[in-house]
Amino acid sequence: MNVALWLVLLMLATQLGAAFSQGIHHWIVVLLGLAAAVLVICHRYALPGWKLILFVVVLCGLFLRSSTGQEAIPPTSLDPLQLVPSGSDQKPLVIEGRALADAHVRRGRCQALLQVNHLGGKVRDGRTELVADPCFQMLRKGSLLRAQGQLVTPAVATHPLLPNPAKRLAARGCWTQFRTKQVELIHQAHTPLADARRQIAARFQDSAGEHSGGLLAALVLGGAQVELNSELREAFRVAGLSHVLAASGFHLSVLLGTTLALTRRVDMLLRLAAGVGAMAVFLALAGVQPSVVRAVLMGATSLLIRERGSRAQPLGVLLTTLVLMLLVHPSWASSIGFQLSASATAGLVLSSQPLEQWLLQLCPQRWMRVMAPALSVPVAALLWTLPLQILHFGSVPLYALVSNLIAAPLLAPLTLSAMTLALLTLLLPTAITALVMPVLVAPVQQLALLLIALVHWISSWPHAQMLTGHPQPWVVLVVVLALLPWALPSLHRWRWRAFPLLLCATLVQASVQLSDELVMVRQWGRQWLLARHQGRAALISSHGDLLSCQLAQQLGHGYGHPRLDWVVVMDPVASDHSRCWTELAHTVRAEHQGQPPLLPGQRLQSPGLMLRPLGGQDRRWYLRVSGQSHRLRQSSGGALRWDNAG
Repeated sequence: MNVALWLVLLMLATQLGAAFSQGIHHWIVVLLGLAAAVLVICHRYALPGWKLILFVVVLCGLFLRSSTGQEAIPPTSLDPLQLVPSGSDQKPLVIEGRALADAHVRRGRCQALLQVNHLGGKVRDGRTELVADPCFQMLRKGSLLRAQGQLVTPAVATHPLLPNPAKRLAARGCWTQFRTKQVELIHQAHTPLADARRQIAARFQDSAGEHSGGLLAALVLGGAQVELNSELREAFRVAGLSHVLAASGFHLSVLLGTTLALTRRVDMLLRLAAGVGAMAVFLALAGVQPSVVRAVLMGATSLLIRERGSRAQPLGVLLTTLVLMLLVHPSWASSIGFQLSASATAGLVLSSQPLEQWLLQLCPQRWMRVMAPALSVPVAALLWTLPLQILHFGSVPLYALVSNLIAAPLLAPLTLSAMTLALLTLLLPTAITALVMPVLVAPVQQLALLLIALVHWISSWPHAQMLTGHPQPWVVLVVVLALLPWALPSLHRWRWRAFPLLLCATLVQASVQLSDELVMVRQWGRQWLLARHQGRAALISSHGDLLSCQLAQQLGHGYGHPRLDWVVVMDPVASDHSRCWTELAHTVRAEHQGQPPLLPGQRLQSPGLMLRPLGGQDRRWYLRVSGQSHRLRQSSGGALRWDNAG
């Protein structure tokens, strides 16, 4: 049997089984996909009865293991959830617990996951999320904390595109939040790994600045361990280079390749020890993340096979690694980082070499011999990760291929230099590091600044990010089936025959994007009314704070609108928040000095969308979306109400 198809089916059974097990329609889509794959295998390979039964049992076992493994462990009788007050009985409680991770200060507040020891004078055994507002200093991992405040259950998202604290915390075995205004530090435990990460990040940022220093730290520790500017993260994502900020196989390959090159003349046992030591350091600094564990397991397996004088089979190593990881830790299948890492690696293993040969056949000139390897690697990774990007993010970076080609010459030396400097930071005394580091960082900083400038430049290109909206899972499955013949050499005969599938998926999603719709969303005392008409959209927001703007942007982008025609804010907008609103829409009207956004006789209008005050009353509005008319009113408490006016 073709091993490539085995890999695709196993990834469908485990990865997609967990990612889609959110409702009955998701289950149906995945089961239909698996049934179709089994039929194709049976038709092509004419399996004997016992092999077919074994094949189906393995697929079903992995599918059930990965999907049922997503269920969170219910809270115990000693969990803080048992002390959440009911009704209006909101008495302050005193909590004592230990922080499980660093909590950085963001917009004057910080959040830390606590392992609770005592709560309300009783011994507890569970987790809660400590939310301190205001927060004046970072809460460090291992710190024993005491605080007084309110214990509440986290909010549940009312819309799939909005943040869901309850789901996020449940995945980490946490069911409550503890809100406080003051935190007392009782004791700081010794945490060498966390201290090393903080030392590296602080040294880089002190020597190279916030942006370039943060980038250098992310190349060593991964973006999950480093506090990076949100605009910088977004620029890397739009440019198609977000994988640079995530600890993955690329970073490990640079470290492991350099280590083996430096130890090529020593004894095999020393070379193995050096390679294993490098991977252990990488795992310790980057943390136990799914993409990091996959890279380390694959690297360790390949290293052992190589040093024994055998030739490693990348496909077999990848397949074994993924299956073992998901059997041991099935919840990783729902991790977006794991899905992207596994898919990109599968693309490199299965498709990069055939794509390179195809490019050479298509264009046999000498210059293509140099360009073909550089082109085949990012194209293969993009092909295999495209369905996941559409599914999870509803967007595609259009210039990802160009940005990867331009940035490739910078990434390897920049990553190796950052790792070398991080090693010096940990090994040299603090006094010597303070003197030497600025000199050594200077040339590396220039490379980092060049990469950042490149990323900002590409992300500012016209239509750098194509917003597709979040399609239904069956549409994504059709896209996968349409792309498989291009990604797998064994299915090359079906390439153009599968094109109608891609065209069908595109037309279906385009019809959704061009439809007329009125969407009302309520969350955290805020409301948004999104009016959509034939690919255009406008929005009405009940509040004008920064959080309202950021969530409005998520709604707009999630429905596939890069910029709205106009936005009406039924609330004053602070000057430091106005930039967010102006970037969201071409026209923004907000309440100002008690005056409504629109005065009698004024209106906001774009093709198919119109809003005007109704009857001269400043809190009643007439909204027209295509041929549908609606009356909108705002209560004294700020709540929005609307009904169909015919």
